[in-house]
Amino acid sequence: MIPEDRWLLPEGIEEILPPATHRLEQLRRKLLDLYQSWGYEQVIPPLIEFLDSLLTGAGDDLELQTFKLTDQLSGRMMGVRADMTPQVARIDAHLLKRAGPVRLCYMGTVLRTRADGFGGSRSPYQAGVELYGHCGHESDLEVLALMLETLQVAGVGAVHLDLGHVAIFRELVRQSGLEPEHESILFEALQRKALPEIHARLADWALPTRCADWFLTLAELNGGPEVLDAADRQLARSGPGVQEALMTLRRLVEALHRQWPDLPIHVDLAELRGYHYHTGALFSAYVPGQGQAVAQGGRYDEIGQVFDRTRPATGFSTDLATLLLLGSAQPESAESGIYAPPTGAAELEEQVARLRRQGEQVIRALPGAEVEPRVLGCDRMLVRQQGKWQVVSLTDSRSTNSQ
Repeated sequence: MIPEDRWLLPEGIEEILPPATHRLEQLRRKLLDLYQSWGYEQVIPPLIEFLDSLLTGAGDDLELQTFKLTDQLSGRMMGVRADMTPQVARIDAHLLKRAGPVRLCYMGTVLRTRADGFGGSRSPYQAGVELYGHCGHESDLEVLALMLETLQVAGVGAVHLDLGHVAIFRELVRQSGLEPEHESILFEALQRKALPEIHARLADWALPTRCADWFLTLAELNGGPEVLDAADRQLARSGPGVQEALMTLRRLVEALHRQWPDLPIHVDLAELRGYHYHTGALFSAYVPGQGQAVAQGGRYDEIGQVFDRTRPATGFSTDLATLLLLGSAQPESAESGIYAPPTGAAELEEQVARLRRQGEQVIRALPGAEVEPRVLGCDRMLVRQQGKWQVVSLTDSRSTNSQ
């Protein structure tokens, strides 16, 4: 018996139909042009890879998100990509092997076992950029600026930026001598801003007063850029690693204020998203009414180590379908085609071919299938006037026909 719901898609798996497909493709092309203008080269990683490559480095946190299957040729386990970032890192480290900074961009569908942000989709259309080979705040700023430009091109307004830096927590853990088990417990509590629990845990572990104060301070250091001033005072004796991280954030804030003076910036020093993946500054873009970030990124300097080439790296990613939903950028008019008669004399065929070479959309009428030209997205018509095939507006063609 054939199931009645066989046309349904799995939960979290979407398809895009006209005219949204047209809008998404326009956005994709605009973003690729934007990235190219900044010097980013496009790469197209494969949809599937062997697991031991796909789930290394940054990919470790993606194991539960990855669909797995057996390769019938080799017998090895393969995975469908859940994130393209590890793949691009592999390309930089293992295939390109260039010296100096390398700028790469990518776009394509990823597949996840569970919805994880980006509107609850399990098949986001991921787009992003990666900058390898530079460890200064300048490369973080470049990627961050390009993320904001991406949202601007997509017409996503009222953006709020969140900044953090995972090296601060990591350095405080090192200086405190926390055991790995305690580090994980404290990490989870900080993500929830669970101050009573943090107080209790630190008391149970009998940490030195100075170290306990650092973690309690970290949980409350969130707010506007003035948080960095408070951090300078309260973490003054926490070591050069923490001070360097705070300086990186300060430089980013100052540069962002110069380029985007009206951009709301929120600093959260307990923001540890991707803690086992990121190594430095973190940034996420939010818009009102959306609980999940619409774009996010950060620094992950150790990702190339598993490919025998440790490289500084920073980047961001977003979902084009989400940008399409939230953006207000006006697409090029879909009603811009030319309606042409069915196949005819050589003169007509030459004119149709010429128009298409000029970038025009020409839709041919089909005998026996009468369709209103505007339904097909046409606002003009190819008619024969004064012995020549000419393009006229639909209004003009009706006026001519009615006379």
